[in-house]
Amino acid sequence: MAEQIIEGVSPTRMDLLDIRKKLILAKKGHKLLEEKRDALVERFFDIIDKKNQLSKDIGEEFKEAFLSLIQAQMILGESKVEESSFLTESIGEILFEEDNIMGVKIPNINTQNLKTEIKPSYGFFETCSKLDDAQVSFYNILMKLIQLADLEAGIKSLAVEIEKTKRRVNVLENVLIPKLVATRKYIEMQLEEREREDFLRRKRIKAILESKK
Repeated sequence: MAEQIIEGVSPTRMDLLDIRKKLILAKKGHKLLEEKRDALVERFFDIIDKKNQLSKDIGEEFKEAFLSLIQAQMILGESKVEESSFLTESIGEILFEEDNIMGVKIPNINTQNLKTEIKPSYGFFETCSKLDDAQVSFYNILMKLIQLADLEAGIKSLAVEIEKTKRRVNVLENVLIPKLVATRKYIEMQLEEREREDFLRRKRIKAILESKK
C-alpha cells in the first residue's frame, strides 16, 4: 500500500480532508471525460458513415460524368472538347474556418463564396448536350469532393482528441484515483490507530489515578 499512496502526505485530519476533496474532483473529472470521450466517438463514427456514403456517391457520379465526357469526345472530337474546357470560368474561392465540437476545434471549409450552379461558357452551336452534362456532373463532383475533404479533416481532428481523452481517462482511472483511494485509506488507518492508542493511554492514566485514590 505504501507504494500506491501519494508522496509527501501526512496522516493528519487536514490532509485527509484535502485527499477526500481531490478524490471527489478526480471522480467528477473522470465521469466528465468519459462522457466527452463517448460523445466524440459517437460523432466520429457518424462522420465516418457520412464520409463512406459520400465516397460511394462520388464514385458513382464519376462513372456518369466520364461517360458523358467520352460521348462528347466521340461527337465533337477530343480537340474540340479540350478547347471548350479552357473556357470554363472560376467558381469562386473556398474559405477555411473552425467549428467547435465538445471543445475540439475542427477545420471547416466554407463554400458560401462558390457559385451554386454553373452555366456553359461556350457556344451551344459548336458543342453538344453531352458536353453540358459532363460539365454539370464534374461541377457537382467538385462540390462533393470539397465536402469529403471537410469530413476527412473532421475525422482526423476527432481521432486525435479521442486518443487524448482516452489517455486522460486511463490516467485518472488507473493511476490517480487508485492512489487517492489508497492514500485516504492509509490516513484513515493511521488516525484510527492513533485514536485507539490515545484511548488506551487515557484508560491507563485513569486506572493509575483511581488506584492512587
